[in-house]
Amino acid sequence: MQAPSLVEITVRPGNPDFLSFPWHLPLKTWQAEGVLLEELPAGNSRHPVIFVNVSDQLFALKELPNGAAQREYQALLKMENQRLPCVQPIGYARTKTRFGPASVLITRYLDYSLPFLALFTGDRMISYRAHLLDAIAGLMVQLHLAGVYWGDCSLSNTLFKRDAGALRAYLVDAETVEIHSPEDIPPTLRHQDLVIMEENINGDLADLGAEIYLPNQIYLTAAGAYLRLRYQRLWEEITQEQVIHPNEHYRIQERIRALNDLGFSVGDVELFTTGAGDQLRLRVMVTDQNFHRDQLQSLTGIEAGERQARKMMNEIFEIKATLSKVNNRSMPLSVAAHHWLQNIYQPTLALLKPLERPDLDTAELYCQLLEHKWYLSEQAQHDVGHQAACSDYLRRFPNF
Repeated sequence: MQAPSLVEITVRPGNPDFLSFPWHLPLKTWQAEGVLLEELPAGNSRHPVIFVNVSDQLFALKELPNGAAQREYQALLKMENQRLPCVQPIGYARTKTRFGPASVLITRYLDYSLPFLALFTGDRMISYRAHLLDAIAGLMVQLHLAGVYWGDCSLSNTLFKRDAGALRAYLVDAETVEIHSPEDIPPTLRHQDLVIMEENINGDLADLGAEIYLPNQIYLTAAGAYLRLRYQRLWEEITQEQVIHPNEHYRIQERIRALNDLGFSVGDVELFTTGAGDQLRLRVMVTDQNFHRDQLQSLTGIEAGERQARKMMNEIFEIKATLSKVNNRSMPLSVAAHHWLQNIYQPTLALLKPLERPDLDTAELYCQLLEHKWYLSEQAQHDVGHQAACSDYLRRFPNF
């Protein structure tokens, strides 16, 4: 006779209660019990992972040892509060089955995301593969800037989203995460994280290379060294301190703009004397890599990736300059953004509607069109316009 099943579920407000699922059974048996599971691309995981659809919302459930789901949920919650790129924690369950106590982490499925294996299947992903390692290095920099030690960076523990022709990496597995204050994460811990990153990713690519042909963009023997170099350059660019003279305060704004161009939002600016008497040391503290995303969303309501948002904001600033010249007065950025949204972005997406796919967000489709428009304009030696670029794009890539 089966022992009574027990489950305790903690869920964030505004989400389903998940009580109807057969928690007395391991996740791998749920499909046999009639639970409707969704087939979605997923990376390799040491623990069972399933995807469920509840009221048209997709969730990932990961089975873990007793108590581990709560710890990972809390770590993800802290990272989400710091606006770090990670999966969104929804809740966790403590279960008791005939196999003993266990726990299950519940996260929201990351829309339009790709496991790294999906980047090597089909021609559609070819252009994105070269950005794989840069995305990982960028993620590690963001985590360390926020005081987060990952402890298990790997391609399998990461998801990727297309972002204006490049990739943005998202942390998926937070089982080994340690969260420190940004000032208290020691260099030795960062170094340890980088060593683990290199070993794991070299191993991931070696395993992949043994199964399928790897394109020339990914060098098995050089991946770890490239990652370390890319990380180091980005870390130094963001954390460097500058020495300025008291009459060079304009360099503060230069530094802020340079960091904004990399997508980083700036929190505090620190100035302190060097002891030389006529010099100041400048240090800028970054918060997150969402500068253009926040700017675009506040102006238009559009949610986009950082690189996607930067491309769109460039268009909005161009429109601002044009409208200001035509009207012979400075035009507010909000007016330019409204003009762009009503007269360019929305009409362009309407033309591109035949190319919409469930696995491709509309912001990425629009950015692909912008890339094609730039290509045509370079050939024609003048701006061909969005409509002409759309017509040519639809003609050349009808089944994209």
